[in-house]
Amino acid sequence: MQLSTRHLLGIKDLTAQDIQLILDTAAQFKEVLQRPIKKVPSLRDVTIVNLFYENSTRTRISFELAEKRLSADTINFTASGSSAAKGETLLDTVNNILSMKVDLVVMRHSASGAPHFLAKHIPAAIVNAGDGINEHPTQALLDAFSIREKLGTLEGKKVAILGDIMHSRVALSNIYLLKKMGAEVTVAGPPTLIPKYLQQAFGVNVSYNIEETLKWCDVANVLRIQLERQSQPLFSSLREYNLAYGINRKLLDSLPKEIVIMHPGPINRGVELDSDVADSKQSIILQQVENGVAVRMAALYLLAGKRSEN
Repeated sequence: MQLSTRHLLGIKDLTAQDIQLILDTAAQFKEVLQRPIKKVPSLRDVTIVNLFYENSTRTRISFELAEKRLSADTINFTASGSSAAKGETLLDTVNNILSMKVDLVVMRHSASGAPHFLAKHIPAAIVNAGDGINEHPTQALLDAFSIREKLGTLEGKKVAILGDIMHSRVALSNIYLLKKMGAEVTVAGPPTLIPKYLQQAFGVNVSYNIEETLKWCDVANVLRIQLERQSQPLFSSLREYNLAYGINRKLLDSLPKEIVIMHPGPINRGVELDSDVADSKQSIILQQVENGVAVRMAALYLLAGKRSEN
């Protein structure tokens, strides 16, 4: 089977079959990663540039490791140490890199739509590693893989996305993916951090009560407060946010069933999650990080195969 698209710009552009193919391929690569020799020659002679205009730890390292496990040649680019700091445009930067015969571009940018712009102007395949507040497709894919691994399926599962929905590209990608794969979705948080159009546009439930939402869900995917994207205060203080919307051990123990706790990272401990929740046996946060390598290996492998046929 093949992907229906040349690029991975967002979950919005993928079909349910595409998502299933990536998750199934990731399962095979996860088996490879359990072996003593974790490297395969699948992308030998393929050159990939990691183009990061925004800070990243987990995503950048995960992509670099995925590329190395596939035997690809990699180039790492950060805007702060490049000619972008001298005023060079995004298109000029990428065209200069492409003149060195690069096959795939993994890109993170603070501007929503930047990977889509590049995809229209360059021949290389693009993987969106997060663009502004738009999408973060590989995060949604690894979240889906982690839920499927833990619960067996996505279809019919009740997934709550909690926290700063308005500024989260992870939330949007997860909503697209979960709806396409047959899950039920509820978003919850302060009214000031949930866009008004969400319920009508995406067919998700909206709640402002964390306790009720946790009683309803099978999985809680908790998001951090993105203060760096807020131009004005949207709640009174982090302490008050924690008291009203934070998840602690006492709250988890009061629920009628055991739920799965997820977080895309970085965690603000003591704000959206207390440490005794983040580090509990119900948490699969570190499994998400581990699964990210296999999922990104799958995405790169499938896109490189699509590229070689064009």
